[in-house]
Amino acid sequence: MEKSYVSMFLLLIAISCALAKDAGKKETKETTAKPKLPQTLSRGWGDQLIWTQTYEEALFRAKHGNKPLMIIHHLDDCPHSQALKKVFAEHKDIQKLAEKFILLNLVYETTDKNLSPDGQYVPRILFIDPSLTVRADITGRYSNRLYAYEPSDISLLYSNMQKALKLLKTEL
Repeated sequence: MEKSYVSMFLLLIAISCALAKDAGKKETKETTAKPKLPQTLSRGWGDQLIWTQTYEEALFRAKHGNKPLMIIHHLDDCPHSQALKKVFAEHKDIQKLAEKFILLNLVYETTDKNLSPDGQYVPRILFIDPSLTVRADITGRYSNRLYAYEPSDISLLYSNMQKALKLLKTEL
């Protein structure tokens, strides 16, 4: 009987040592890894900007706030989207100008066919005025993907944002 108590005691010690080693590994793994920040609506396109959550909310805010809407279609795993996002987020003039827009970035397609007038590709950026009209006249530089922008097109995007604001003042 005494042998069984000793065996049980040794078994408990072995289990506690194993658990202590596992707990120590988890702590060091967690403390050395970067803390993961919660996903925001900006998805990295400009954390200080105010972004809308849904297409419907964006349309409502554009119409009632009398502001143009800028919709960015992109994918998290698309290298072209990631490159444009980096340049967009780091461009101080674009970030400042973007404050004058209702902003929405989508990582999925909507059912509104007006948002894919020349196809479903990413990244693409469309402007919608407060009358809820897609501005087909504000395009990028590609004839086969009218609303596509690349990092090298950032100055064109900036001027198109200015154009969307100017049209708002002159047309509406």
